[in-house]
Amino acid sequence: MSCGSRTPSLRSSQAELPTREGKVYCCCVLDSFSRRIVGWSIDSVQDANLVVNALDMAIKNRGPAPGGVVHADHGSQFTSWAFTNKIRSSGMMPSFGSIDDGLDNAMMESFWSSMQIEMLNRKKWKTRVELANAMFDYIEIFYNRQRRHSQLGYRTPIEFELTFENQLIPA
Repeated sequence: MSCGSRTPSLRSSQAELPTREGKVYCCCVLDSFSRRIVGWSIDSVQDANLVVNALDMAIKNRGPAPGGVVHADHGSQFTSWAFTNKIRSSGMMPSFGSIDDGLDNAMMESFWSSMQIEMLNRKKWKTRVELANAMFDYIEIFYNRQRRHSQLGYRTPIEFELTFENQLIPA
């Protein structure tokens, strides 16, 4: 689903999450326009494949036109050849914020904070699979389809996109 002819701006970030079994790593890609998570990847290892898989999902979901920007932090996964090559081969441009500046990627920081408060802090996770399933439900069921955002006029990301697309259809 592409939101009209606008130039896409994607934001990516990752988090390290504990379980009793070990750590889980999650990378998400957010569309800055609607705040919708359009790509994500979950794994037990933190490497370039984690971020490339999330970006690949976002590109397949959005089919971005050339000229868009993918913003990320300075983590080694995001500055890897595989990640930047994936961005460039899709016709988009990479953008990296300044070091140790959480405000550069504030939308993603807000997403992780919401997930922390609304899901992760509510229980202890026994296994990686249990946490991965909960994260899938949070992203695909709750965050994108049910969670309302003040910056979107108290609409969900999907409602916001649908409203925008309906405005583009000539009467």
